[in-house]
Amino acid sequence: MSVIDEVTRELSRLPGIGPRTATRLAFHLIRVPREEAFRLAGAIRAMAERVRPCGRCGNFTELDVCEICADASRDRGTLCVVETPFEVLSIDRTGQYRGLFHVLGGRLSPLDGVGPEDLNVATLLQRVRGEGEDGVHEVILATNPSVEGEATAVYLETELRPLGVRVTRLARGIPVGSDLEYVDGSTLAEALAGRRER
Repeated sequence: MSVIDEVTRELSRLPGIGPRTATRLAFHLIRVPREEAFRLAGAIRAMAERVRPCGRCGNFTELDVCEICADASRDRGTLCVVETPFEVLSIDRTGQYRGLFHVLGGRLSPLDGVGPEDLNVATLLQRVRGEGEDGVHEVILATNPSVEGEATAVYLETELRPLGVRVTRLARGIPVGSDLEYVDGSTLAEALAGRRER
């Protein structure tokens, strides 16, 4: 196998990158100055060597504790539970949430052999019980609206409610700027169920 084929194969393993895009990226890397290709390779190597999960929340960081957990100005009583570190970034970028996060590292999926013991659930329960430094009074379940995400949220709710913490779920509904005629039935049903007074 040639080096180009090897690079193409590795690039095509990335999410959202098919064989044609991988080939295009490989040929692009051949055409750029060597220093640019080496910089990219060095950045990837450094990331693989230095980035690890935060010791408190599971978010990606180069330190023992991530920037969000270390930020004293954040609301330490509110914990937003997400499936992956990417979702931490998405929610934090909105600027609307100033609490802490907890990354599960996936979602329940019995068909794939993923149970509660495979996720970062024990640490979540410890944080809520007050075994950490946070004093959590609300947990926002921000799992994805898939079958597995919903099952994960239901499981977490049954584990969290007995601990006396307020458990909430992200609202769902019709995206801003969309037309009702193009919205699917399950989204409309969620929007109707979650309606509120204005």
